[in-house]
Amino acid sequence: MLISTAEVNNSVLIALTLSASIVRLPVSIAAPVQGSTHTIKMSSFNLSSQKWQNRVLLVFAPSVNNRTYQQQMQLFNQHQNGFTDRDLVLVQVLATDKSYANGQLIDESSAANLRNRFGVEQQNFRVILVGKDGGVKRSDTTPVEVKAIFEQIDAMPMRQQEMRYSR
Repeated sequence: MLISTAEVNNSVLIALTLSASIVRLPVSIAAPVQGSTHTIKMSSFNLSSQKWQNRVLLVFAPSVNNRTYQQQMQLFNQHQNGFTDRDLVLVQVLATDKSYANGQLIDESSAANLRNRFGVEQQNFRVILVGKDGGVKRSDTTPVEVKAIFEQIDAMPMRQQEMRYSR
């Protein structure tokens, strides 16, 4: 199956737009990429630094060209406010492309650590929701409707408490 450049560009644009609009997360700045004529700041991403602060939605895929990944990112489009309301950090872990946490480039070792921790092979697609307590709340091998993720989060006791106190 051939995917047009426009489809790939659209998918990347959707992913970056969604990621950039979600709250920034605390990360540490690592050294610039060696051999590059441009200075690109890469950050490490440590899941444990998110504990009790944010929920983390991990999307693993081989590349931005992966059709399943593109479908998932399209499902996320138009739901930035829902991500922010639920303290949800989106982490895109791509095997052959750059990986991002809320639109911020993360280093390859952070991406590899996430793959190893959750046992996701480079050629596989997976969506994993990690709660504020650090536990895996759901794991899917096919694209997930945003509504299903939000409903699951909204049913969590900690989220129920957050909603009560935010009124």
